[in-house]
Amino acid sequence: MVAREDVDAALATVIDPELRKPITELGMVSNTMIDGGVVTIDVLLTISGCPLRETITRDVDAAVGALPGVTNVEVRLGVMTQEQRDRLKEQLRGPGGQKGIPFNAEGSLTRIYAVASGKGGVGKSSVTVNLAAAMAAEGLRVGIVDADVYGFSVPSLMGITQPPTRVDEMILPPVAYDVKVISIGMFVSGNQPVAWRGPMLHRALEQFLSDVHFGDLDVLFLDLPPGTGDIAISVAQLLPSSELLIVTTPQTAAADVAERAGTIANQTGQKVSGVIENMSWLELPGGERMELFGKGGGLALAGRLTAAMGYPVPLLGSVPLEIALREGGDSGSPIVDGTGESAAARVLRDIAGTLARRPRGLNNLRLKVTPT
Repeated sequence: MVAREDVDAALATVIDPELRKPITELGMVSNTMIDGGVVTIDVLLTISGCPLRETITRDVDAAVGALPGVTNVEVRLGVMTQEQRDRLKEQLRGPGGQKGIPFNAEGSLTRIYAVASGKGGVGKSSVTVNLAAAMAAEGLRVGIVDADVYGFSVPSLMGITQPPTRVDEMILPPVAYDVKVISIGMFVSGNQPVAWRGPMLHRALEQFLSDVHFGDLDVLFLDLPPGTGDIAISVAQLLPSSELLIVTTPQTAAADVAERAGTIANQTGQKVSGVIENMSWLELPGGERMELFGKGGGLALAGRLTAAMGYPVPLLGSVPLEIALREGGDSGSPIVDGTGESAAARVLRDIAGTLARRPRGLNNLRLKVTPT
């Protein structure tokens, strides 16, 4: 006989691909029946059109089917009632399904990095995606908000074609490489442009931060549009604890413009965590380096930002120009994924490790400690 305790334990290993919690913990398993070696499991989806229904079915089948004595697994899919969805939202968001930006909540330890640049085309989105994937590969809980509303590219860089799942007013972001991602590109058809003015941009970013359920993250990245426009200002207003990462190329012109993207922090009250120099050199077949865009722009920018901000702004790393990095972006596969040991992958992993190891300051953070 197959023991119910064993079936329950197996089901507890099945993780909902969007919420990243066991389906048993989320109340998705409504009934389990055992008849000899045949196990029938009723699983409740959050919505009838759940895009990952096949994934959930396959994972339940694999987990229970591996138990000794199980000869067949039948997974019957249903849909949660409104009452069950309300309970789920309350479980995820707290009593009453509280709204607001959770990263601003008292006690939040999520480190927020807004990746900025002065000019477009310096590889800011590629750097964002690879840093996020590298941190997730080390076991951190990571999310990305593609805040470049006009030039969104994060979904394609991560190979995401699945739309977000909407549970009433709550949005569940797709997951790729263990990174939760939301982008305006997931809400437009084809390659349509987004023509919005400032107030709409602010509202879209606010909705991404309040309505999208990222869960408890260790790190949140925001891929900003280039320059110091509406989105950069809105990020500072909506996420006052966010820190800036400035991406530039070695070219003097690019570094000069990127300096403005960093010194805006003096006006917004943010901190500049560091500079990342991209496209630093191209390694030729003979091993020599060709510095296509000049040399030293990243280090010079870090020095100027250090002087302007009044505290050390380090050059976190110099990422070489590689065909593999470009090919990974085109195919939706971050170069840091897998065992690839290219120079660019090593530098990006090192930068991710440096950022991940930085402790979150506890200044002005109330600890939930009461005297006895």
